[in-house]
Amino acid sequence: MSRTGSEPFFDHLHASGVTADGAAWLASAGTHPRGTLALWREQPRSPVALPCGTAFDVVNTPAVFGRRMLDRLWDEGPGSGPVAVHRGRMLLFAAPGTAHRLPSLLEWEEWGSRGRAAGRGEGIPPLLCHGNGDAVTLPPLAGEASPGRSDSRWLVAPDTRHPWLPGPEVLLWAAVRAARAAVRISIFPPADQGANVYDVSRRR
Repeated sequence: MSRTGSEPFFDHLHASGVTADGAAWLASAGTHPRGTLALWREQPRSPVALPCGTAFDVVNTPAVFGRRMLDRLWDEGPGSGPVAVHRGRMLLFAAPGTAHRLPSLLEWEEWGSRGRAAGRGEGIPPLLCHGNGDAVTLPPLAGEASPGRSDSRWLVAPDTRHPWLPGPEVLLWAAVRAARAAVRISIFPPADQGANVYDVSRRR
């Protein structure tokens, strides 16, 4: 990440993994990117709401199922775009248009609401798809969340102005794989859920 003297605030973003380029990409989702960046400079540890549909869509999943999807994406697939956890939900950033297309694909493959009603597809919980006209609340860019909000953090932080984002077909594949994955019992404690354990250099 390149840093300049005019952006001293961004020197402190490493605590969450967000880079200056990643912050600029997030800010580009709004109608006033400069104002958003100025707000982050003044309040770097506050969550912020951004609109979906232009720079990104967001697929919002229950935390456990989202973690399984994320593991499939990184263990067997192309990796993921940015991913955050907020209030017990996992937010997977996706290509614009995904929020419109993914529910249709789930229904087509009988993993959506009609499939659940017919006794099929119960392994995939309802996925909330945020696209054009929606907004999502994101974790702080710098350091930890405010007290009482430790459940808001980045798992895969934005690190470039042009991140690769999975489309609806990739996320459908990950959801189906996650639903079919056998539950594995381990005698070892789970890894730190707040750690960024995904190697972004492996993105395809």
